[in-house]
Amino acid sequence: MNPIYILNTSAITDGEIKPRHTLVVEDGKITALLPNDNVQPLPPQAQIIDANGAYVAPAFIDLHIHGLAGHGPENASEEDLLQMSLALAGLGVGAFCPTLYCATPEQMLHILRATSGAFGKEKGAQLLGFHLEGPFISPAKPGVMKPQDILPPDAALLPQLYEAARGHITNITLAPELPGLEGVLSFCKEHHILIQAGHTNATYEEFMVAARQDVTHATHMFNAMSPFTHRAPGAAGAVLMQPEISCEIIADGVHVHPEVVRFLGRVKPPQNIALVTDALKPTAQAQGPFIANGEEVVLEGGVWRRKTDKVIAGSALTMLKGVENLTRFGFTLPQAVACASAVPARLLGLTGRGTLNPGAVGDIVLFDKQFKLQATLLNGQVFPPAQY
Repeated sequence: MNPIYILNTSAITDGEIKPRHTLVVEDGKITALLPNDNVQPLPPQAQIIDANGAYVAPAFIDLHIHGLAGHGPENASEEDLLQMSLALAGLGVGAFCPTLYCATPEQMLHILRATSGAFGKEKGAQLLGFHLEGPFISPAKPGVMKPQDILPPDAALLPQLYEAARGHITNITLAPELPGLEGVLSFCKEHHILIQAGHTNATYEEFMVAARQDVTHATHMFNAMSPFTHRAPGAAGAVLMQPEISCEIIADGVHVHPEVVRFLGRVKPPQNIALVTDALKPTAQAQGPFIANGEEVVLEGGVWRRKTDKVIAGSALTMLKGVENLTRFGFTLPQAVACASAVPARLLGLTGRGTLNPGAVGDIVLFDKQFKLQATLLNGQVFPPAQY
């Protein structure tokens, strides 16, 4: 595989922007990040990309995405996850966690068995593992989850789901206040599954008890969780007031008001904020009908809403648009890029991702000063921007 030289970049890595730099990728790994003046004569076999001053950053990692371009795990086929992988590569994403809704145990087991064979076959963004958004969530905070699919904690079910997924479960959203979670939490810790508090009606005190049991990450902050008030801080208050508790944020400006996102970035260390899309299957789908979780949804005001009652069902966000929005909402560009790459990499314990340092995985994204995607480089292959 010929080395790839990306010249004249503004490299975003490790909390800073390095202008006039050249990035070198060989055999899928970053081998150098050098000032332009320090670059030796280029080998004749090198593939040259002139960035013309565009930003280069680690490819994005989306820990919470239900689908894209009509593809998603709910379609229960390997091919859908493989097509989702390719579609995300055209949007600057290097790795992702396909996310399952609450469903009956039989349905969830069927989806996992039907799709887990896709791991290792993907040609675009890497499949990291499934994110199970339920079924052990609070009936008081269902969002658009179907009430009949919400279950009390079942320590026997999670191992079955894990086996059906061939071990490819990376994170799970649950309500930490539910009684009987001990067995579920123990299994997650034993199998290195990131435990996320979400769709929760926990009191502040209940959340803090769970935090001492390694429930230290929150799903889509402020959405589908007990709110922060001055007498009852709730789950949102626990995340806000405890700097070590990390959280997702859907930075589309609708799920969370821009000024609240700005406030979050002030009170919580940005290194504990992970940008996610929570994008639904019809995001970037050319033609309808638009179906998500078995129900028709409509795109209104930049978000997907359930057609029957206009409840927000999920986002139509892309990771690059989320990075742009974070900068509009008060984050620095290096902070926003880290929220989309380094933070999720750390949360899942992914070594060699989220940085442009030599030795890191050579998955990168190129975008210009107007946040227009130029290209994505994954496994030595250059993917042009998707036309969505």
